[in-house]
Formats: sequence, structure tokens, C-alpha cells
Amino acid sequence: MVNEERARQLVGGSRDAVVVLDSERRVVAASPAAEQELGEVELGRRLSEDAAAARPAVLVLFLDERPELSAYQELRAGFTAAVSHELRTPLARLLVLLESVGLPGTDLPMLVDQARQEVQQARELIDDVLFLGELETGREVVSLGRTRAKPVVDEIAAGLADRAERSQVALVVRADEQVELPLRPRMLRVVLENLIANSIRYAGPGTTCTIEVADSDGGALLAVSDDGKGVTAFDVPRLFERFYRADQARTSRGTGLGLAIVKHVVTAAGGDVEADSEPGRGLAIRVRFPPP
Repeated sequence: MVNEERARQLVGGSRDAVVVLDSERRVVAASPAAEQELGEVELGRRLSEDAAAARPAVLVLFLDERPELSAYQELRAGFTAAVSHELRTPLARLLVLLESVGLPGTDLPMLVDQARQEVQQARELIDDVLFLGELETGREVVSLGRTRAKPVVDEIAAGLADRAERSQVALVVRADEQVELPLRPRMLRVVLENLIANSIRYAGPGTTCTIEVADSDGGALLAVSDDGKGVTAFDVPRLFERFYRADQARTSRGTGLGLAIVKHVVTAAGGDVEADSEPGRGLAIRVRFPPP
């Protein structure tokens, strides 16, 4: 093609790191400087968006119109935007608190405590985002052997007992001593912490959170349920979406990633997770694993 030949002539004499791709991201031309950045560049070979992004010094040009973003790239872009939006909330509140320091009659100890909470909120969000990224890139082995569930359930319930008491939520454990789940102990802790903390955060005062582990149809069942506020039928299918919060949860300090992490861990280990709820009748989240 004439366009390709012209591109090679123009790029070949450039001192800058320039690579020209066609609509399918195949290399049409590359300058000597681009080859130094990217290594040996083979004409006609695809150059992925990730490979190009890893070399910001390389200018990528398209012979025709730039191709549409892949579904993965669109998802990543949306996720990045959502993370940015969620981080702005605690940072904006922190800025307001700092600007209030010089006002007459300011309660400095109270401001410091509130600022500490906002920093903790931002840190928890960043930790959850990084952990979810590790899961999705395969850096965390989710299912590796089997773990007897009850000791871990007892450990997590004891660790969250003070938080539950402050929220006036009673914790009840009903776990079969013999049931094993196809998760590493760390992954099981992640699942339990997120499920129980979610119940404590949203169930409401005077409620009970029940953690159950039992055999179920030849497999294993892990369920965390409460008799609290519950959510609407509209909200139930969306509970496992990243950053999604039902109306009554929007003012909470949760990161909005806990249930998304639970779903990712469970499905990666071959299990299924579902939510069941009605307003005023509590929320139940059930995790089922097939028999070994």
C-alpha cells in the first residue's frame, strides 16, 4: 500500500521513537529510536496496548483511525474512573477538616480523630483495589488445598466482636467442625471478614448476624445472614458489583469492594455466591462449593 510505504519513509528518518500501526495494531513502520525502546520490531506483528503503554517514550501513530478500545480496556478505564471518584470523597472531607482547623472554637482533638478516620478510609480503599488487582492478574493463588473452616470462622468472629458490639449486632457461629472449604486460610479469612463486616456495617442496631458452615448436597455451604434492614429486589443482583451501594449504604464508610472481592475469590475457587434479601427481613449471602 502507498500509505504504508510513505509511513516507512517518514518514520525511517525520524530521530524520535515513533511506531506506526494499522487498524489491527500491526506494526507498519518503526523508527530506529522506537526499535531501541521496544527491542527488535517485526513488521506485520501486533503491538499490544499494554506493551505500548509500558514504553511512554514511544509515540504510537495509527495509519487509519484509531481502533476501538477492547472490552478489557473499556472495563479497566471504567474501573480507574470509579477508583478516582471513590478516592475523592475521603480526600474532600479531609480537606474540609484541615480548612476548619483555624476557625474559632474548633475542637482540635475531634478534628484529628475525624481526619484519622478519613485517612483510614482512603487506605482501606487503596488496599482493596490493590488486592482485587492481584486477584485479577493471577498473583494470588486462591484455591490451594483445603482449610477446615470452623477455626478460621471462630478467629474472625472473635476479631470482629468489638466492632459488632459497638454496632449493637450480635454474632452467632454455627459451624460444623468437620467441614473443609477449597480455599487457602488467607483467602478464607478475606471472604469471612468481608461478609461479616458487611453485615455489621449495614444490618442495624439490635440485630443478629449468623455465620453458618455446613455440608450441603455433597458440597459445602458458607452462609452469613442477618435479620436487619435488608435491601430491595432491585439492589440484590447488583450487590457484588464494584463500588455499588444500596441507598441506605451510601453514607457508610465501606469501600464498596468487599462483596466484589468475595465473589472473585469464590468463583476463582470453583464456587458460587448468591444474595437473598427483602427490605426489613435481613440479608443472606450464601457461598456454595461443589464436592471435592
